[in-house]
Parts: sequence; structure tokens; C-alpha cells
Amino acid sequence: MSANPSFFARLSGLGTAPQNFFRRELLPVLSDLRLAIVLLLAIALFSVSGTVVEQGQSAAFYEANYPEHPALFGFLTWKVLLAVGLDHVYRTWWFLALLILFGSSLTACTFTRQLPALRWFSRTSRKFYSQPRQFQKFALSAEFQQTSLDDVLPLLEQKRYKLFRQDDAVYARKGIVGRIGPIVVHASMLLILVGAIVGALTGFVGQEMVPSGQTFQIKNILDAGPFAESQIPKDWSVKVNRFWIDYTPQGAIDQFYSDMSVLDSEGQEVKRKTIHVNEPLRYRGVTLYQADWGIAAVQVRINNSPIFQLPMAQLDTGGKGGRIWGTWIPTKPDLSAGVSLIAKDLQGMLLVYDTSGKLISTVRAGMSTPVNGVTLAIKALVGSTGLQIKADPSIPIVYAGFGLLMLGVMMSYVSHSQIWALQKDGQLYIGGLTNRAQVTFEREMLEILERLDTQKQEANVVVTV
Repeated sequence: MSANPSFFARLSGLGTAPQNFFRRELLPVLSDLRLAIVLLLAIALFSVSGTVVEQGQSAAFYEANYPEHPALFGFLTWKVLLAVGLDHVYRTWWFLALLILFGSSLTACTFTRQLPALRWFSRTSRKFYSQPRQFQKFALSAEFQQTSLDDVLPLLEQKRYKLFRQDDAVYARKGIVGRIGPIVVHASMLLILVGAIVGALTGFVGQEMVPSGQTFQIKNILDAGPFAESQIPKDWSVKVNRFWIDYTPQGAIDQFYSDMSVLDSEGQEVKRKTIHVNEPLRYRGVTLYQADWGIAAVQVRINNSPIFQLPMAQLDTGGKGGRIWGTWIPTKPDLSAGVSLIAKDLQGMLLVYDTSGKLISTVRAGMSTPVNGVTLAIKALVGSTGLQIKADPSIPIVYAGFGLLMLGVMMSYVSHSQIWALQKDGQLYIGGLTNRAQVTFEREMLEILERLDTQKQEANVVVTV
């Protein structure tokens, strides 16, 4: 887009009042279609970057995945990524500035180009042609002798035209909704932009890994807008009543579930739901998605000891794929001896290793095995649910904007057709135009003209008889 070459020169030598500058200089620039296209492409480009680059991760994550040597595309390193804000694109000041500037451009275009179309609603803006030469500009027009306006009006009414008459002139129109469609489209896009800005300023994203049976409050916030504090719940918590996994006959994970209760500040249950992938829990604008799972702990017994629970940690597999969890279980009271326990899921075989790393036994949950002169009983594995938590107050605004956008697009496809007629000096002049569906309009006009011609011939026959 090339800007007006004299714009900045006039800006530097500004001598008019601010309102005149805005109306004569700034408003034409903002309403320029080329500016809107450039801004829209920039927003689309940075939105794609926000989809490709993982958002809201830790600095260590970006340092590991976007190293300095070799740099991605020769320049994109973790330092550049963090400095520019590509780790949280949708909350950066420059992305919000693009949205505001694009919204300003749409608003300016709406007021300077779209809203004037509303003049068609005004009765004073209807144009009545008073001279026959005015009909010569129409690509489709005709003139008749011995035909009056009273012959035309019923035909136009049959075609569902709205009629307006002024002396010997008639103006007819239909499909006015097609003129309003672009305005509705602009309004819907502004509504979507407002929603995007509200979401960026007030929304947050968090994650929690919660063992089965525990209660938690949302605290692990990964990404949040500057005004998101009011959205983070402090007067209610969530209890994971139970977490479990369904497996296929082949042993693969089919689905994992979390039975969760929302508790008020007094610990009373106010809502309960079992969630799974694509079936979240929603409460007071906060949505909790089932996103991951893990093994939190193992419950064991040594000989006839009480059952005790030991935490399990996820182990580094060196990038070989798969996930495993492990823990160390003492087999002597003074902790001088013990075994390592390895698990890869909540239902499979658990592997038992000695201190030298040698596999000495295998066991399943609910079974026992002898190790180091004692009997090790595995009572249960305690799973943990991985939850992705989001709050975005802009969702109703954005959904309303998209609904309005679809309505506006459908309205824009309606043809706005206009027909003028004038009776003068014994002649009837008629012509019309439309903004789209030209072939359909031409057929409609030809049908009206043919019926007028037929009526004229029938009238001549009656007079002759």
C-alpha cells in the first residue's frame, strides 16, 4: 500500500484545527482499503506464528527447542523469540496495537463509506427522475406510448418492489437488506476484534497435575493478561474424586477420565462432573479440560507393615519415546537397602530393580513378590490427572461476532434492485439497475416490459373493435 505522498508533509505543516485534521487528513488514511488489507495480512501472519510457536512455555523449553546454534531460519533463536514476545504473541503490545489499528480502520471505513448507505432508508433520499434523458444511462430501459404509470405499479408490486410515487414519477426498490449486509459485516468484525482484545487482557491459561483424591486451587498460571487477576478463582476449589483410564483389548489407552467436584469456600459440593477429552468441566467462566495423565504414587506394604504411599516421579528416557515413572522403596528400617520400582501405566507390569540396576522381579498392582528377604506387596498405583485450565471472558463476544458475521455475509448476497418510471408528454419511460445478480434482474425487467407491451397490444385491440 502506498500512502498519500503529501500526507506527512501536510502533517508537519499542520495549521488547521485538530478536528479538521482528523476529518480531512487522518480519516481518509484510516479508511483506505489498502491499509485495512495490509493490517489484516499482518494480523494473519502473526496469528500463524502464534500457532506454530508453542505459547506460554518456560524459558528452558524455548532454550532447548530454539537453540542459538543452529538458529531456526538463520535468525530465530530462543533469545530473539523471548525478546520479541513470540512465546505469547496474542498478549504482546504490538499485536494488540495491530488489532486496535485494524479496528480503527474498520470503524473509519464504516462511518465514511458504509453508513452513508443508510440514506436509502430516508424518504427524502429517494431519487425521482423528472427528465427522459435520465433514463438513457440505464443499460436496460424502454419507453412506451399510450401506457400509464397505473399499468406499471401492479407489475412492480407483484415482483415485491416497494413503491414510492411523486406526481408522475415512480421509484421502486427491493432487497434493501443487501445494502445493510456490508455494514453488519463491519460491525461483526469490530465485535470480534473487541472480543480478541478483551480475551488478551483478561484471560488466563493454567495447568495442574493433581493426584486422585486430592483437592486443589488454580495457582499454576502459565499465561495471563494484565487484568486477569479477577478471573482467577479464589473462593472455590476442585476435588479430583477419582481418576482412571480405559484401555483397549490391545493394551493401548482408549480414554482417561476424571470425576471432579467443585467445592465452595466452605467445602460444600456445588457441581460435580466426570470429564474426559473433549468433554470439559465449566464453572463461573473457567473451563477445565482433561489434557494429560501421570502416575502420582504407589501404595505398598513390606511384610505385615501398614500400607504406606510413596511418590513416583517421571523419569527421563533420553528422547527414546514413551513415559515411565519410578520410585525407590526401602526394604530395611534403617534405609540401608531397597529396590527401585518402575511403571509405565496404571495397569501394566511393574519392574523391580536392585541397587546395581539388575532386574530382579516383576509384579502387578494387587500382587506381591519376594525381594531382599522380604515380601513386597503392591496395593495400588495412584494416578494423577493433567488438567488444562482456561478462562476467556471474550468467548461470548467472539461467538456473537462470528454469528453476526455469517448473518451479514448472507445479507450481502441479497440483490438490491431499483426501478424508475416517468410519465411525460404521453410517453412512459422505465429503467432500472441492480448491484448483483444482473442476469436475474434483466430477466425480471424483460418480463415486466413484455407484460407492459402485451397490455398495450390488448388495449389497442379493444379500441379497434
